[in-house]
Amino acid sequence: MRLFTPLILLASLLLTGLFSQNLTAQSEEKPVELLIRADDSGMSHASNMALESLAKTGIPFSTSIMFTCPWYQESVEIIKEYDHISAGIHLTLNAEWKNYRWGPVAGVSAVPSLVDSAGFFTPSRGALRALEPSLADIETELRAQIERAVNSGIRIDYVDYHMGAAVESPDRRAIVEKLAKEYGLAISRYFGEKDTDIMYSDPIEKKLEKLLKVTQDLTSENINLFVTHILEDTPEVQALVDLNPFGPKDMSKHRAAELSALLSPEFSALLEKKNISLITYKDLIDRIGLENMKSPIDTGY
Repeated sequence: MRLFTPLILLASLLLTGLFSQNLTAQSEEKPVELLIRADDSGMSHASNMALESLAKTGIPFSTSIMFTCPWYQESVEIIKEYDHISAGIHLTLNAEWKNYRWGPVAGVSAVPSLVDSAGFFTPSRGALRALEPSLADIETELRAQIERAVNSGIRIDYVDYHMGAAVESPDRRAIVEKLAKEYGLAISRYFGEKDTDIMYSDPIEKKLEKLLKVTQDLTSENINLFVTHILEDTPEVQALVDLNPFGPKDMSKHRAAELSALLSPEFSALLEKKNISLITYKDLIDRIGLENMKSPIDTGY
C-alpha cells in the first residue's frame, strides 16, 4: 500500500493541475457578444408598442429613436421606465411612407434645401440628392434633432442614421462625427461591430429560422450587431406603403414578424445555450471609450 501511495498522490496532483488549467482557460475564453439595435422607435405608436414588448423581457438592447416623428415623446416615456435600454438618435433626412410624412425639426424656413414643395423630407436618398442640399442645412437639422433628443429627459448614448442619408458622402459623415464629438455621443458601427444582415429581407415565415441560424453561427471574434425593425401589426401601420421600390410589401407584417422572432422562446433558449452576452452602446462607451471610436468608412456603413 505504501508503494502506491506516492503514485496515487502524484496522479491526483497532475489531474488537479490539468483541471485547474482547463478552468482557467475557460474563464479566460472571450464571450460571444451581441448588440441588438431596434431602429425606428418613435415612428408610430405601433413601433413604440413593440419597443415596450421587447423592454419587458428584460434583455439589454439599444434603440434608435426618430426624433423627427411625433410619436418620439411616447418612446421617451417608455425608456424612462427601463434602465437596461441604451437610447440613440436615428438621424433622419428622409420620410419614406406614402400618406405619412415628416419634416425637419429645425423648421422648413431654416433648412429649405432639405424639403420638397410640401415641406417634407424626400422619400429616398436619391430624391434628397436631387435637391442639392446644402451642408449648412444638413448640420442645422441634425443639430436640431440632437438638441431635441438630449433635452427630452432621457440619457442619449449614441447616434446612427436612417437609410444612411446622413453619412452618404464624406462631407456629411464629417458633420455627423463633428456633432457626435461636440455632444459626447457614440456613433453606431464605430466600435468595430460586425453588422449581420438578419430578417429584414427574408420572407415573413422565414424570419425566426434566419434569426436562429445567424445567432447559432455567432463567434467571439467581433462585437456582433443585429439591426432590427420591430412593431405591432396594427391598422395604423398596415396602411403605410414604402415609396421606395426596394421596401418590402406588407411592411407591418414583416416588422411584426421580426418582433415575434426576438420574443420567441427559441431565441431566448439559444442565447442561454450559447451563453451569449447581450450588450448595449452604453456598455461599449464604458468599456472602449468615445475617444477610441474609429470610422468604418473603409468597410461601408
